[in-house]
Amino acid sequence: DNDSSSAGHLYLAQQRQNLHYLRLIEHEMPKLVAFRKPFIPPTSETPLVVRSLSYGGEEHPATVKRVLTVAVSQLPLKDERAIHKFCLLAGVRWTPTPPKDGGIKPGESAEHGYVKISCEDFPEPAMNLKWVSDRLDDLINEANKDDDRFKDIPIDWRHLEARAEKAKKGKLKRDIAGGAGRYVSPPSIRDFPKSWLPS
Repeated sequence: DNDSSSAGHLYLAQQRQNLHYLRLIEHEMPKLVAFRKPFIPPTSETPLVVRSLSYGGEEHPATVKRVLTVAVSQLPLKDERAIHKFCLLAGVRWTPTPPKDGGIKPGESAEHGYVKISCEDFPEPAMNLKWVSDRLDDLINEANKDDDRFKDIPIDWRHLEARAEKAKKGKLKRDIAGGAGRYVSPPSIRDFPKSWLPS
């Protein structure tokens, strides 16, 4: 009869947990200063950006995913022909601008665009990263082969146009009325050709 209620025990357990973390902050966190390292920006020797997801220690299927982003101009490609072939082989993974979720600053730009490869098929993060790294190596090796079959093929931009159309940016290709900014406003009298008007 003198014991606290179950709600009181839960409250006391919560207070003990808070006290435990406060003690860790007070006594253990200062020891982490010994492991502090200065930030050194990546150089041209390390052009790869690998991005991972974390949910603060909680289990989640997306935590095994690894995303690799790299500028095409920083890859060991032999010449312009190899760069063109690499962009063709990369397909929809190639973009002329840095991907928004690739871990690259928005202001940065590369001469030949960027390639982003991701994988979440394997149960371990290291396995996904290995698969992504192997695919990048395969693309580089294939692009550096002396083969002129790809030199006359233009780079395919359809995946970028489809992405812009899905995001409702830009002008529709099937916009036969010629309206300016079809996604912003419908065609109006302003879009009518002035050369058709009587003078």
